[in-house]
Amino acid sequence: MASSLDTFRNTLKDIRQSLRDRFVAGEPANILVRTHSDRIDALLRQVWRQIRHGFSSSEPTRLALIAVGGYGRGELHPGSDIDLLLLGERTDESVRQGIGEFIAMLWDIGLEVGHSVRTLRECETEARADITIATNLMEARLIEGSEVLFDALRECARPDNIWPGRAFFEAKWSEQQARHHKFHDTTNNLEPNVKEGPGGLRDIQMIGWVAKRHFGADTLQDLVEHDFLTESEYQSLIKGQDFLWDVRFALHALAGRREDRLLFDYQRILAEKFGYRDDGRHLAVEHFMKQYYCTIGELSRLNEMLLELFQEAILYPDSAEAIPLGRRFQARNGFLEVVNENIFKHYPFALLELFLILQQHPTLSGVRATTIRLIRDHRYLINDTFRSDIRVRSLFIEILRQPHGITGALRRMHRYGILGAYLPLFEAIIGQMQYDLFHVYTVDEHTLFVIGNLRTFAAIHRQKNEQNEKFALCAKVFAEIPKQELLYIAGLFHDIAKGRGGDHSRLGAADAQEFCLQHDFSRYDAMLVAWLVENHLLLSMTSQRKDIYDPDVINHFAAEVGDRTHLDYLYLLTVADIRGTNPELWNDWKHILLRDLYEATLLALRRGPENSVQQTDRIAETKEEALQILRQEGILKDEGRKDRIEALWQSAGADYFLRYRPNEIAWHTDAITDSQNRTAPIVLVREGRAGLDIFVYMRDRDRLFQTSTTLIDQLNLSIQDARIVTADNGMTFNSYVVLAVSGHTVVHDSTRYDEREIRETLIRQLRHPDEAISPVSRLPRRQLRHFTTDTTILFHDNDANHRTIMEVSTGDRPGLLSQIAATLTRCEIRLHKARIATFGERAEDIFFITDKDNRPLAEPIRECLRMKIIEELA
Repeated sequence: MASSLDTFRNTLKDIRQSLRDRFVAGEPANILVRTHSDRIDALLRQVWRQIRHGFSSSEPTRLALIAVGGYGRGELHPGSDIDLLLLGERTDESVRQGIGEFIAMLWDIGLEVGHSVRTLRECETEARADITIATNLMEARLIEGSEVLFDALRECARPDNIWPGRAFFEAKWSEQQARHHKFHDTTNNLEPNVKEGPGGLRDIQMIGWVAKRHFGADTLQDLVEHDFLTESEYQSLIKGQDFLWDVRFALHALAGRREDRLLFDYQRILAEKFGYRDDGRHLAVEHFMKQYYCTIGELSRLNEMLLELFQEAILYPDSAEAIPLGRRFQARNGFLEVVNENIFKHYPFALLELFLILQQHPTLSGVRATTIRLIRDHRYLINDTFRSDIRVRSLFIEILRQPHGITGALRRMHRYGILGAYLPLFEAIIGQMQYDLFHVYTVDEHTLFVIGNLRTFAAIHRQKNEQNEKFALCAKVFAEIPKQELLYIAGLFHDIAKGRGGDHSRLGAADAQEFCLQHDFSRYDAMLVAWLVENHLLLSMTSQRKDIYDPDVINHFAAEVGDRTHLDYLYLLTVADIRGTNPELWNDWKHILLRDLYEATLLALRRGPENSVQQTDRIAETKEEALQILRQEGILKDEGRKDRIEALWQSAGADYFLRYRPNEIAWHTDAITDSQNRTAPIVLVREGRAGLDIFVYMRDRDRLFQTSTTLIDQLNLSIQDARIVTADNGMTFNSYVVLAVSGHTVVHDSTRYDEREIRETLIRQLRHPDEAISPVSRLPRRQLRHFTTDTTILFHDNDANHRTIMEVSTGDRPGLLSQIAATLTRCEIRLHKARIATFGERAEDIFFITDKDNRPLAEPIRECLRMKIIEELA
C-alpha cells in the first residue's frame, strides 16, 4: 500500500507540474482544465480499483464513482475541489468503511475532495429539498462503477421527476439575484470574484443550467440551434469564458490553492503574465483590469438577455395580447417591445425613445429579450448624424427631466451599449479603473453611482423622510435647485476626462459646456455645469484641508463660489461624489464638515462681502451663546463659578473662541470650573456630532500631543481632527474627534468601546506624559502592502493667523500620526490644529504649526522638519 501511495503521489505531482509548464508556455486554460479533469479521472480509477478489491461484504454491492459540480462538467482548475458522489445500492457498514479508506487515500495523495455517500433514494430526497444538490446531479458524470446505478440516477434527476423547468428557473434566478447582491450588484468591484461576482463564470454556468434543464441543451452551442443565441453572441460568450478561465487558472497557480478573488496581491503579476505594459497614461495593471471589466460587462449583458429570453419561454409560454404604447412600442406580459423588427432601422431615434417610454410606464418590468437583441444589433446607427438629430437630443434631455426612473434609464442605457455610443467620451471611461484603494469602482460605474446618489436626495424629499438625518439637508437643497437636469449632466461629466492626461476637471468642464450648448441649454446653464465640473473637488478639498471655522477661510470660499445657486449645486454634487467613490468613505465626520462649510458659506453669502463676519464679531457671538447655555444649566448662579469662568475665558485667548463651538465651550467650562483637583488632567469623553469627542485640559508639556495620539491609536480609534490651544496661564485645551479604525462612528462599529475606559486610560497615562509609551503595533491592512506611496511634505504661510501650514502626504499605516507627533516634539514644533484625511492607501494630513515661540517656521526649520519626518516615516 505504501508503494502504491508513493506512486499515486508522484503521478499527481507530475500532473500538476505538467499543467503549470504548459500554462506558462502559453497553452490556454480551456484546454488545460479539460486535460486536468481527464488525468484526475484516470488517477481516481486506479485508486478506486485498488480499494474496491478490498471491500468486505457478505454479498456484492453495486457502487458508482461519480463526478459532480464543475468536475462533473469536466472543468477542473488547479485549485478546484474534486466533488464526488459515491452512489450505492445500499450503504451498510462495510461499504462505508471501504469508501472511507478510498477518501482517506485521496487526501493522503494530496487531493482536496468534497464528497457525499448516498443511495438513489437519498439522492432524490436531498435533491428535492435543495436546488444546489439538484444542479450538481444534472452535471453528474460517471468515472467508474455501475452504469445501471448511474443511469437510474439520471432518471431520478429528470425535470419530470424533480424541479420542473419553471420551478428550476425561478429558484436559480432568485439564487443569482442574491449572489449578485453580495457584490453590491456591480461587475466593477475593486477586487472582483472571477467565479461568483456579477458577469463571472457562475453567470455563464447559470445559462447552461437553465438551457440543459428546460431545453435539453447539453452545450451552449445548442442554444444557437434553439434560436436563443446568435452565432456572434455565442462567440462572445465563449471568448469571455475563455478569458475568465485563463484568469482563474492563473490565480490558482499563483496562490497554490483555490483563489477566485482577483486580489491586489495578484493583479500586477497577472497583468505582466498576460502581456500588458505601462504606457504614458495607464499602468499595465489598469489595462489588464479594463479588459477584465469590459469582458464581465459584456458577459453580464448576455446573461441578462438570455435570462429574459428564458423567462419569456418558460414563464410566459403563451404570448399575451399586446398593449399599444404609441406608434413604435407595445407591452406584452409586462415587458416593452417594438411593434416590429424594423422599427430601429426606420426610426433610429427610437433607440432613445424606448428608455423614455420605460420611465413613463413604471409598471413595466423591463424590455423583452428580442427587443434587447434588436437594440444591440442596431447600435451601429448611433453616429454623428444620429447625435445631431434634434429629436435624439431632445429625447436624451427629456430622459434626464423625468420625475422617476432616471438612474434606472441610464443604467439600462449603459448595459445595452447605448450610453457609450451616444456619448463617445463616456465610452472611453468604461471599465477604466484607478489602481488605488480610494476609488473602489471603475470610472463609469462611479459616475452612475453619483447620479443614483443624487436621485436618492430627490426620493428622501419626496417621501418626506425626516429620519434620514445625514441627507435631510441634501434633500431640502435638492428640492430648491431650479434645474435638476443640470446637476445630472454635471454628474455625468465630472470624471469623464479621467485617463486622458492633464487636469481632468478642466478638460471635463470644456466637454460639459460643449454638450450643454449642443443640447440647446442657455449659455448661463452651460457655464454653470462647466463650473461645477471644473470645481467638483473644491468643497471637499476646502473642508478637508482648511480651517473652516476661521471666518477668513469662509469669506474667501464664499467669494470663490459667488452665489447660493453655485453653492447649492456644488454641495449636492460633492456629497454624491464622495458617497459614490467608496462606500466606506462617507461617514458622520465628512457629513458634518461639509454641512458646516455649506451653512457657514450660505450665511456669508447672505451677509455679502461688505458685511462679512470678522473675528471680533465671531468671538463675541460665541461667548454670548456659550454663556446662554451655562445660564440655562444653572451654572452661573454660583458667584464663585462665575469668577472662575471669567478667569478661565480671560486666559483662554481669542483662538479658543474661534475654534470651538458654543456648546463645546460650555461643556469644557462646566468641567474645568467644577474640578476640585487643579493639578490632575481633566479628560472628557462624549458622543459628538461627528464621532467621539475627546477633550483634555492640563498643563502644557512637550510630549503631550505625542502621548495622546499614541494612546488613542492604541485604543483602536482613528483621529479625524485635532485642535490644540495653549492658554496664557500655561494650560492647554486639546480636543480630538475620533472614529473607530474601521471609519465608522464608535456607536455603530462592531467593536465595543467604553467611554469610561477611554477616559480612565488617558487620565492614567497623561499624569506622566514624559514616561516612555509603547509604539502602536497594529498590523496594516493586507492591501496596503501592494502600494508604495512616496512621502511629500509641503509648507504654506498662513499669514492671517501667523502660522505655518504643513501638508504631509504619505502611505497610510497604523501609528502614523503618533510618528509625526514624535518628530514635532523632537524639533520643538508647536501644533495648533491638525486635520487628518485618508484616501485609500494614501494619508494626507494637514498641520497648523509654529515654532516654540509661536512664530511661523523659518525656512531652515522647515527644511530640517521635512527631512526629520521623511526619515521617521521611511
